[in-house]
Amino acid sequence: MRRAVFLDRDGVINQAVVREGKPYPPANLAEMKVLPGVSEALTALHEAGLMLIVVTNQPDVGRGTTPKAIVEEINHSLANRLPIDEFRTCYHDNGDGCECRKPLPGALIAAAKDHDIDLSNSFMVGDRWRDTEAGERAGCKTFFIDYGYAEKQPETVDYRVQSLAEAANIILGK
Repeated sequence: MRRAVFLDRDGVINQAVVREGKPYPPANLAEMKVLPGVSEALTALHEAGLMLIVVTNQPDVGRGTTPKAIVEEINHSLANRLPIDEFRTCYHDNGDGCECRKPLPGALIAAAKDHDIDLSNSFMVGDRWRDTEAGERAGCKTFFIDYGYAEKQPETVDYRVQSLAEAANIILGK
């Protein structure tokens, strides 16, 4: 079985747009900036044989405030620049009852089935409670990048870190 690192997108790979203490995705490709150290961290994880799967909630599409094409353009740009194996994007909103919308673990479980991934030997890296809860529910070790957002914090995580680079070093035993 394979090992994977599941990654939230906004705030983990690219910079989130923070307004009034809350994180939001970039509004377009021009606003999207890859965070420092991300390319090197993902390259090291990939070279160590871990699958890299982005699992992202993008409810603004379901709410009608962001076109799906914008989200896909950002994902495509990141895929062209970084060694990401797959994107799993949930476009639903909270009330839609979708199994792939974090904090539910559906996207991680589906990826594990599709790619023969051992979830108990895999990791979820996120910057919001929904990310780490999805990882915990799927049976992964969890990393919380703590930016001090003015919102609910995760109740339990395996590691609190300051960046994806720090999480990658722990995963790689450095």
